[in-house]
Amino acid sequence: MDVTTPATSASAPWLIVGLGNPGPEYAMNRHNVGFMTVDLLAGRIGGRFKRASKAQAQVVEGRIGAPGPDSRRVVLVKPMSYMNLSGGPVNALRDFYKVPLGNVVAVHDELDIDYGTLRLKLGGGDNGHNGLKSMTKAMGADYHRVRFGIGRPPGRMQVADYVLKDFSSAERKELDYFVDRTADAVECLLAEGLERAQSAYNS
Repeated sequence: MDVTTPATSASAPWLIVGLGNPGPEYAMNRHNVGFMTVDLLAGRIGGRFKRASKAQAQVVEGRIGAPGPDSRRVVLVKPMSYMNLSGGPVNALRDFYKVPLGNVVAVHDELDIDYGTLRLKLGGGDNGHNGLKSMTKAMGADYHRVRFGIGRPPGRMQVADYVLKDFSSAERKELDYFVDRTADAVECLLAEGLERAQSAYNS
């Protein structure tokens, strides 16, 4: 699909934003679980990320859900601006595709939740997460969040060091399962709404 064709307001897609940092050195960092999730979603819909013409980001367009009127048009997004500046590219794409703020979903790591646990919500604060902070500054806070728990850093390790380290060998044993479940939660949110998704995936 041509990634330069804007959507009309009547067919506004969902913007599914995986938060992370670009580059192979960051690929397996805890901070990049958002990228991992949208990569999996892209694979599920048979799409390949392409450079967006209107923003510093990579995008995939497609549909999520069973074929037919109940499927949801989506734009999967990986900002290429680094985490702290995610808001600019996301807001530019939101404007280009004419996406209501309530149709934006940020998938991100969350320190205050145990590893692998999910929490879905609409709106709220950023809890010190720089990607969310940048998105909220750019467009307001009333977007959906799919929060993937990574737990707090051990001992006296600084948060910045912890989130930019790869998942541990023990964590990696379950990582594929947890990322798969996160992608399922995104699909459920789009298909059945926030309350049903919270009931099914919040734990």
